[in-house]
Order: sequence, then C-alpha cells, then structure tokens
Amino acid sequence: MTWLITGGAGFIGAHVVRAMVEDGRGVVVLDDLSTGDPARLPDGVPLVEGSTLDRALLDRVLKEHQVSGVLHIAAKKQVGESVEQPLRYYRENVEGLRVVLEAAAEAGVRRFLLSSSAAVYGMPDVDIVTEATPCAPMSPYGETKLIGEWLVRGVGRAHGMGTVALRYFNVAGAATAELGDPGVFNLVPMVFERIDEGLPPLVFGDDYPTPDGTCIRDYIHVADVATAHVAAVRRLEADPDGTELVLNIGRGAGVSVREMLAVIGRVTGRDTAAEVVSRRPGDPARVVASADLITRELGWTAEFSLEDMVSSAWAGWQVRHR
Repeated sequence: MTWLITGGAGFIGAHVVRAMVEDGRGVVVLDDLSTGDPARLPDGVPLVEGSTLDRALLDRVLKEHQVSGVLHIAAKKQVGESVEQPLRYYRENVEGLRVVLEAAAEAGVRRFLLSSSAAVYGMPDVDIVTEATPCAPMSPYGETKLIGEWLVRGVGRAHGMGTVALRYFNVAGAATAELGDPGVFNLVPMVFERIDEGLPPLVFGDDYPTPDGTCIRDYIHVADVATAHVAAVRRLEADPDGTELVLNIGRGAGVSVREMLAVIGRVTGRDTAAEVVSRRPGDPARVVASADLITRELGWTAEFSLEDMVSSAWAGWQVRHR
C-alpha cells in the first residue's frame, strides 16, 4: 500500500513522511518545492516535483506508484498573506485540493487524509475548542481550510472514500535540528529572531481578558502532529468504509505569550523581557483545543512537552543561523 503525500518536503510534511516511513508505509511525495526542500526527505523516498494543479501529473503519479491513499498537506498557509492575496489562496488551497480529489476519485483511491487548521474556528468564545465548536474563519486562509473539509467530506461520501481531516493548532519544535521550521511566521521563531538580533521580543497586546493579559494558545510538537497522521492512516487502512472524521490535534493545554517567553528564556539562556506593542487585528484572546475525540477515535495523545518544543526548535534555529 502506497500513500501519496502532497507537500511532503515542507516543514510539517517532511515530519509526516519520516513518521510514515518509520511505521513501515510506502510513500511518494509530490511537492512544488516553493517552500519544500528535497534534503528533508529520507533516502529512498520518491520525490515528484510539480503542482497539485497539474492533473496530468497527478494521474501519472497515482498510476505509476499504485497509490491507495492520499495525504494532502500541500497548501499556502500564511494568514496575513491570504488577506492580501485571496485569489492565490483560493487557487492553491481550494482548486489544488479539488484537482487532487478528482484525480484520486477517478483512480479509485479509497482513503484520503486532509491537513486542516484551527484557523477554521476563527475567534471561538469558549474556553476549550471541540470539533463541535461553530466554525467562523476570519481569513481567506481559514476559509480555504474549511471549504477543503467540505470538499473532502462530499467527495468521500460520493465516491466511497474513507476521510479524515486533522485540524492543527499551534505547531512548534522539530524531530531533528535539520528538520526545523525555516519560516519566521510563528511566535517561537519570531522570538528567536529578535533575541538573536539583541532586540526584545514583541508582545502584541497585553490587555486581553486572560490571567496575564496576553493571548493564550495550544502548542503542539510537530513530531506529535506527525504521529497523529500515522494514527489516522492506520484507521483509514483498517476501516476505509466506516471512517469520516474531523479531529483536533492539540495538547488541550493553554499557554500564554508571557509563559512561552519564560520557557524560551530558560531554554536559551537569553533575556526575553518583552516590548509590548499594539494588538494585531483578529487575534483571539484564547484558543485551546480539546483533544478528547482524537484520543477516543485513534488512540492518539501528545507526548512532547512545551520545553521539548522550544529546545528542539532552538536547536534547529542554531543549525540554520550559525
């Protein structure tokens, strides 16, 4: 049984590929290498360079590699950029997924796993976000992820595919230093960049209705995200006919920005005293996942701590910036 992993040379994708290989799965990667790096892939994993919008290429890959399941990670994922370039995000994230689904359905693929996001929830006014929490995305990026879930569900029902959509919360860390996140778009690498330059980290607002006034998020180690994918793949392989799931991937533990800065300070030995600036538009005060459903359905729970995330991310940062 072979799985096609789109976006498998990216930060999260490469972790998923390695976890799949270590679990004994056959994989083939499709990646346009706009942000991916072939060096992240384990030896022996076939890499096809190309776009999810290329139907002829998809047909060839599905046939030549006798693909029986698709794990779709490829997507544009920057919230701010999506606001500036909505047409690009809808083309890449929605139309790209539609083409992949169409090719998979016509090839008789019966298992489909979608990389989704907590961005589908928007600004939920709840302490703990469950999969039943109403979705109200606040950016084109979040909209494309929610539409993607609808597409996967509809095609799965129409064509007899087992489907799973995994909603990631705040991903951090690295399984190895070489697989560290090369982007500087999330809190942890943004703090690393500032302290490396001898500048104070920025805190975007300290007047939120939280215990210390800063935003609270649920951080999850990328290696845990990868094992959640493996657990979903096992479920789809065992029961494709009876599987239609949407699941959160998180630890169920809220961490404020100031708490994260304290952990980064302990791990790096650097001064993380922050400069407070204005709030960013659209930042909710608190977004913390319930991970109960994924534990019940897949038997998966997160293993890594906040300190694990920060220390592994710092090791990856040093490899790239030293």
